[in-house]
Amino acid sequence: MSEQQPGRPGPGQRLAALAALLCIAAATVLLLVEVVRNFLPLLLAALGLILCVFAGWYVVSRRGLARLAAAVIMAAALAAAITSLVFADIRIWRVALAAALAAVSVLAAQYALRRSPGSLDPGARRPAVAAARHPVLIMNLKSGGGKAERFGLARECRRRGIETVVLGPGDDLLRLAEDAVDRGADVIGMAGGDGSQALVATVAARSGIPYVCVPAGTRNHFALDLGLDRDDVVGALDAFSAGPERRIDLASVNGRTFVNNASLGLYASITESSAYRDAKLRTAATVLPDILGPDAAPLDLSFAGPDGTGYPSAQMILVSNNPYQLAHAGGRGTRKRIDGGVLGIVAARIANAAEAAQFAALQAAGQTRRFPGWLEWSADRFEIRSAGPVQLGVDGETLAMDPPLLFRSEPGALRVRLPPHAIGVSPAARAVRILARSTAVDLTRVSAGRPAEIAVSAGPTAGTAAAMR
Repeated sequence: MSEQQPGRPGPGQRLAALAALLCIAAATVLLLVEVVRNFLPLLLAALGLILCVFAGWYVVSRRGLARLAAAVIMAAALAAAITSLVFADIRIWRVALAAALAAVSVLAAQYALRRSPGSLDPGARRPAVAAARHPVLIMNLKSGGGKAERFGLARECRRRGIETVVLGPGDDLLRLAEDAVDRGADVIGMAGGDGSQALVATVAARSGIPYVCVPAGTRNHFALDLGLDRDDVVGALDAFSAGPERRIDLASVNGRTFVNNASLGLYASITESSAYRDAKLRTAATVLPDILGPDAAPLDLSFAGPDGTGYPSAQMILVSNNPYQLAHAGGRGTRKRIDGGVLGIVAARIANAAEAAQFAALQAAGQTRRFPGWLEWSADRFEIRSAGPVQLGVDGETLAMDPPLLFRSEPGALRVRLPPHAIGVSPAARAVRILARSTAVDLTRVSAGRPAEIAVSAGPTAGTAAAMR
């Protein structure tokens, strides 16, 4: 039997590639049949949803009778959309079969293109390093609704020989981490939310020691992008004893480190309210008219865009530690990588409620890049100027900083240890876009026995990412 050529797909991969193409084609045909059979009701439902979104933005940007009238229109439009769907003769079995075929297509494509964690990010499968000699874990017992206590982290740490430090009311988290390093910690970790993770990661990076992320917060977006299982809080402790180590980037704004992102404009203005944590919707309804309403003063956030053009304001600016995947559903809201050496920068300039409705509709469809006021690019630094102190959310924590705000990428600043069982790559990196032209071409090549061209791309390098627009 002849030996398979290096790089050539095997019989199983070729069969999987063919199955992926056939399954997605069949799913598309099934959905098209439903659309043709129910064209009018589906069209009415779509129009109703568009009107609902449009009226909804008037609800959040107006007060008094205008808000009440918009709320009535929004409710009526939503009711009309639901009614249209109820009276449509949609065959549920056909939709369910299409969804099942689409899922099979994705799984088959992942196998055919060998989109394993090791191929997507070779660093995710580095050999395990030696166990920590003096591991230290700082815990925020209140974070995530008491996750640390609920999972018995302190008990597990004692069993494993990990020193624990409990963050108490009024404690300085940076000082606790620095004291742990001074006592000889050679690996330090944090069990808490992303804001706490960033602060302890700052100390680890300055000290040159490895860092362990334990997802004991509410959302733990950082853990998700590292490829950790956010539900396996105790399992994250395995990183202290064994597992791969990799270098990732950090980012900073005026010297304050963040692991995820810093947001300005809409979100920061809402979350700075003291009532936000207890009454999110009521707070948003109170604040948004001052930002989006017809009498709203433009936000004083001036910056230069990707081509150097100056902009005096924007309703939303997001600066992230490496770019987020925002263009399509697969892995949306996560980052393909966090070691590209760049900042991801997006800004939305919304002039009125009509544009706000358009922006919301495009965002729901994953087409934000088609919005006229949308800017998205990458750079290693970014500056925002203002006439006075600026409110911003940094990894979910609300802060006020004096301008100018200088954002910097800190490439490879942090050594991170992962448990050996962790996937090691983010949802955005694992996602296979079956409907993308590049994926379809690769699947066609593999089914014909030829190697895929870009199947294992892990995202842009630092150089190419800086040139992305």
